[in-house]
Amino acid sequence: MAGQIAREKVAQTVREAMNTAPILDIHTHLYPPSFGGLLLWGVDELLTYHYLIAELFRAKPETTYDKFWKLGKTKQADMIWDALFIANSPVSEACRGVLTSLSRLGIDVSGRDLGRIRKWFAAQTVEGYVDKVFELSGVSAVVMTNNPFDDEEKPVWDAKPKIDKRFIPALRIDNLLNDWPGAQKKLAAWGYKVETALTKQTLEEIRRFLNEWADRMKPAYMAASLPPSFAYPEDSSRGIILDECVLAVAKQRGLPVGLMIGVKKLVNPDLRLAGDSLGKMDISALERLCLSNPRVRFLITLLSRENQHELCIVARKFANLTPFGCWWFLNNPSIIREMTAERIETLGLSCIPQHSDARVLDQLIYKWTHSRAVVGDVLAQKYEDMAATGWLPTRAEIERDVRKIVGGGLLNRY
Repeated sequence: MAGQIAREKVAQTVREAMNTAPILDIHTHLYPPSFGGLLLWGVDELLTYHYLIAELFRAKPETTYDKFWKLGKTKQADMIWDALFIANSPVSEACRGVLTSLSRLGIDVSGRDLGRIRKWFAAQTVEGYVDKVFELSGVSAVVMTNNPFDDEEKPVWDAKPKIDKRFIPALRIDNLLNDWPGAQKKLAAWGYKVETALTKQTLEEIRRFLNEWADRMKPAYMAASLPPSFAYPEDSSRGIILDECVLAVAKQRGLPVGLMIGVKKLVNPDLRLAGDSLGKMDISALERLCLSNPRVRFLITLLSRENQHELCIVARKFANLTPFGCWWFLNNPSIIREMTAERIETLGLSCIPQHSDARVLDQLIYKWTHSRAVVGDVLAQKYEDMAATGWLPTRAEIERDVRKIVGGGLLNRY
């Protein structure tokens, strides 16, 4: 076949394709500049990311939670820098990520001078910095996490902000599924005729709420984070709202549903956002969910490493399930490598190997720098294995495949 690559050049071509492909990051917690302070960026935000906060209390156990939380962000960042980068070598993935981001930005980290680094960031404008980060990370667009129940975010939407087209909305529905009493009070305050009891009218109003926000946001998908105890079907407010409202609207609108399952909230409340943990789910819930809802496209990521093989097998049985990303505690190179190989070996190219889950804009740089390398290595090996049989790919075929799995080809609309 014309254009086939020589066997000895296959791996190199795969890595080149992975390193240059534009990324659609399908799950982040980022916002455009028009959302004001909700967009986090800069070295102090990088240093006070919850991964590093949790690591701080291990490196400096004499520090009390109260003392830390009473500090301003700059002082918190100082403490983390001194404990994790100066008193100890920054070898963890979270610490390495900070260094990768700074280095890729052209900042010399060898001097260990946090004050000098801060001066560099102080000279940046938010709009220019957004452009710089997208360029350095090779990310063409990110999918946000947009929660109408968030007291900071809803007023921004009410003001009808202009949204940079690189920031794609996703409708977050955790409150509806995980805290119906709290969600009911807010919906009632906003004029929806809802009761605590899930009456016919209440369910109709929840559907109206979802449709109105879907019309307003035009989201890539609806999404929720769920505990490891998630069951389906379930005789509970979560089960009823999921079936009668979320999945009903998803079917009506052809809107995918993203479920992130396995979070155990605040096992250590003193750590705040850093205090969540994980648990293994009963995978049969996903089997029943996909079987009962063949017209709904499910994007699924699970937090427990022990669930990953089961997830691959369920995805083999149900074409309406797409595994995506290496979420949260799984976002370490050794585990990304294992999960990506397992998925490609089991599902071929019908999975989305990674998302950043970035909460700080700068994290796009390191998370995709690191992930491109690991995913690229796994893919290179798989294409070499294929080429060993005599099936030699063309560059166009490799670039097509890479764009599919990292460029949004598996999200119908994007």
